[in-house]
Amino acid sequence: GWWVVVGGRQLFDEMPAVIGIFSAFGLVFTLSMFAWICCQRKSSKTNKTPPYKFVHMLKGVDIYPENLNSKKKFGGDEKTELQGKEGSARVGVPKPKPKGNLHLDLESRDQNGNFTKTTPKVRSSPEIETVLPKGVCQGEKNSAFLNASPSDKLTAEPSTEPRLGSLIFSLKYNFDKKALLVNIIEALGLPAMDEQSLTSDPYIKMSILPDKKHRVKTRVLRKTLDPAFDETFTFYGIPYSQVQNLSLHFLVLSFDRFSRDDIIGEVMVPMSGINLSEGKVLMNRDISKRNCRKSLGRGELLVSLCYQSTTNTLTVVVLKARHLPKNDVSGLSAADPYVKVNLYHDKKRISKKKTHVKKCTLNPVFNELFVFDIPCEGIENISVEFLVIDFDRMTKNEIIGRLVLGASTEGTVGEHWREICEHPRRQIAKWHCLSDG
Repeated sequence: GWWVVVGGRQLFDEMPAVIGIFSAFGLVFTLSMFAWICCQRKSSKTNKTPPYKFVHMLKGVDIYPENLNSKKKFGGDEKTELQGKEGSARVGVPKPKPKGNLHLDLESRDQNGNFTKTTPKVRSSPEIETVLPKGVCQGEKNSAFLNASPSDKLTAEPSTEPRLGSLIFSLKYNFDKKALLVNIIEALGLPAMDEQSLTSDPYIKMSILPDKKHRVKTRVLRKTLDPAFDETFTFYGIPYSQVQNLSLHFLVLSFDRFSRDDIIGEVMVPMSGINLSEGKVLMNRDISKRNCRKSLGRGELLVSLCYQSTTNTLTVVVLKARHLPKNDVSGLSAADPYVKVNLYHDKKRISKKKTHVKKCTLNPVFNELFVFDIPCEGIENISVEFLVIDFDRMTKNEIIGRLVLGASTEGTVGEHWREICEHPRRQIAKWHCLSDG
């Protein structure tokens, strides 16, 4: 019995030491596992494809860098382009700086506050039309073009239409990352949108058609008719086999602080026929006036109306539309339509409603009901306006077509309205052709 008591006491005395040893081993093991997991996550994050659709480079500097752990610094100097297979080297990547240095070469800015840039060595596109001085050989065409004055670059055949300037940009495809790089270099000879200062505040919105998924825009450059943007947009996830089916749409605008921005013009660039397999392609395209929708083929709209004489209300149901025209710019992409319903009394709008937007369709189905209170007895002086509108997040929404129902309308529209008045409490639906907005 004595040995049992003594042994039990020794075991009890040694328990704290054993527990301490096991606790120490457990703590070391836990810290080791935590450090290993952190290292694995860090390494997987560096090799992972970036979660964004495009990378924006401003003056050759990544605003959204591909590698979040990159040690690249914002600098004024540019790195010479590396020669690699299939032209996969990044264009305009800044030269690495020593740690802690943040250098901006303020003396290299022009009158507009833009950094001056070195002349890139790129192959010229057949679309570039330049007028070179006599004695300049064909091999010096690219450098002579980039170093020429705006007046030399804009020399062209006389035209009856007013010139809206030209846009200079470059295209490149990165085969390793399946990415399309669009470098908006500069615009030349833009018209003055401000009549007082005789200048403009230009910027450019760009989208890739026909899907209209990638939409980007440059910064605004103040008081200049020859803005030097030098901004690169990298669009990921575009297979090279699909590049030929795309079109690039550039919309040139002038910023207005007090009203809607002025549209200077547009540039449409179909990618079919442009070979990007040999490297970067420099292009110069004239800016044209923005296309207006044609009068024909506005489509049809099915609406149903019911006049409740007891409650003095008008019930309007926007059912669906069909045969809407395609995008006015490219003729390739479908619209994003919605319908705006306006109620008028003696030519004064007293109420308005609108449906939800239907994405990428030319035959949208809405099935949305609206109830309008009539402010007077009877609907003799009431009219209803339907506006089918193409929603656009980047620019002004465009009216696809218009339909007005009222006592003064004629044809099938007038017949529809007379049936509504003659048969109250009856829902009457009819198809109607849309007219110009």
